[in-house]
Amino acid sequence: MNPAETPIALGADHAGAALKDSLRAALEAAGHPVLDFGTHGTQSCDYADFAHPVAEAVTGGQARFGVLVCGSGIGMSIAANRHPAIRAVVVHNTTEARLTRAHNDANIACFGARTIGHEVVLDALSAFLTTPYEGGRHDRRIAKLMPSVTSAAPSASARPQEA
Repeated sequence: MNPAETPIALGADHAGAALKDSLRAALEAAGHPVLDFGTHGTQSCDYADFAHPVAEAVTGGQARFGVLVCGSGIGMSIAANRHPAIRAVVVHNTTEARLTRAHNDANIACFGARTIGHEVVLDALSAFLTTPYEGGRHDRRIAKLMPSVTSAAPSASARPQEA
């Protein structure tokens, strides 16, 4: 994990708090500055309360990337993706981490504390943080995800066929 000057924003609900704390320690040990938006315990709480500040830190430029952890990673991903310019993905392995950065320019990695092992998360996070976006042919696809882009009618191949 190559350290950068811009912090990495972290957030978790009660199911992901322990894994988030472990990831924070690993990131800091590698020299990354960290913004930790909580939670800091196992008392039941709502994932959206932590996904939103992480997404805002990324869109506002206070953080280069975000890392969110809940039981499955899915709730965090759904909440974070409500923010324009956020591309939050649930990551299960290093291949997904590399591809989502290289092809989708993902900026938030979401992990499921109940679905993925600790060592796999560390490897996937390292791949996520160090894989550059390839650009090129992927740029037009990313542009179609941005709210400021008005898309024309779908191509004929994308339209449903009438019976």
